[in-house]
Amino acid sequence: MKDSDSESEAAAAIWKQIEISESYLVCSMYEEAASLASTILNRLRDRATTTTTEEQDMVQSTAMVLVQAFNQLGRTPEILDQLRSYFNSIKAIPPQLLCTGACFQIAQGSTFLVRQFLHEFLNGWSLEDGQYHAVIAEPNVECPTSFHNHFVLGIHDYLEVVEVYAVTLLATVLQDVDLAISWVQNAPLPEENRQGLLRRLHSMHSLKTTISSQVASLQSHTNNSEGSPEALKGKHADDKTYRSKDGVSKLSERIETCFWCFRSINLKFGNAKFVIPSGKIMLGCLILFVCYVFRRKQATLKRIVRRQVNATKRALGDLWQLAFSYEVDPLAAVQPLVAATHQGQ
Repeated sequence: MKDSDSESEAAAAIWKQIEISESYLVCSMYEEAASLASTILNRLRDRATTTTTEEQDMVQSTAMVLVQAFNQLGRTPEILDQLRSYFNSIKAIPPQLLCTGACFQIAQGSTFLVRQFLHEFLNGWSLEDGQYHAVIAEPNVECPTSFHNHFVLGIHDYLEVVEVYAVTLLATVLQDVDLAISWVQNAPLPEENRQGLLRRLHSMHSLKTTISSQVASLQSHTNNSEGSPEALKGKHADDKTYRSKDGVSKLSERIETCFWCFRSINLKFGNAKFVIPSGKIMLGCLILFVCYVFRRKQATLKRIVRRQVNATKRALGDLWQLAFSYEVDPLAAVQPLVAATHQGQ
C-alpha cells in the first residue's frame, strides 16, 4: 500500500514538472523548457522499463516539449539524435513525436539524415493480426547473451510515418517519385492503403511529366522563334496585342515627322557635352508663347477685371439703397381700426 502511494506521489511530482516545462515553452523561455524536459527524460529513462500507459504518456509529453524547444532555439538538426538517445530503440519513439521532429528537420533542409532515420524506423516491421510487430535483439549488459525487445504499433501510426517518408520526403521534397512508388510497392502495407498511396504517387508522377514536357516544348519553340523575326511577325499578324503595338509605333512615327523641326540639340562647352531633347524644346517654346501672349494682353486683361469689379460694386450699392429707401408707416396697422370706430359712432 505504501509502495503504491509513493509511486502515485512520484508520478504526480513528475507531471507537475512536465506542466512547468510546458509553461516555460508557452512563455518563450526555451532554454529553461529544454533543460527541464531533458532532466525529466533522464529521470524517466533511469527508472524501470516504461511499460505502463501513464509512463509512456509522460515520456511522450516531455519529449514533445524538448522537440519544440530545440526547434525554437535553432537546434533543429539535433532533434532526431536526441530522441534516439532518450529511447531504448529507434522503434520505441512514438510515431507522432517522430513525425514532428522529422518535419522540423525537413523544413531546415536536413533531408539526408531524416531519410536515413525514417528508413531505419520503417524497416523490420511485420503486419500481423491488424498490428505491426517488430522484434529487436539488443545486448544485455549484465549477461553476455542478448535479449529481445518486442514492439507493437498500430496501422494508423505506421501509415503516418509512411506518409511523411514516401509522400512528403521522397516524392515532394526530393522529387524522386519513382523511388517512392518502388518503396510503397515493396513495403508491408495493407493492400487498400497501398493502392491509395500508389494512386497519389502516380498522379504526382504524371503531373511532373506533363509539366516537364510543357517546359521543354516551350523552350524549343522559343529557341526556334528567336532567330526569325519575320516568322514571329507573321505568327502575331492576327493578334490584337501585336496590332495595337504596331499602330502605336506608326502613330509615333507620324508625330515625329510632324515635329521634324524640333530635333535634339547638342551643345558642347569644352569637354562637357549637353544634349537637349526635342520634348524639352517643345515645352520651352510653349512656355515662351504663353508668356508672350500674357505680356501683350496684360492691359486688356486688367481692363476686363476692373470692369467686372466696378459692375459688382454698383450692383451691391443699388441693392443697399433699395433695401433702405422703402418707407414704412408705423401707423398703417392702426388706421383701419380708427376708421372703423368712427363709423360705429
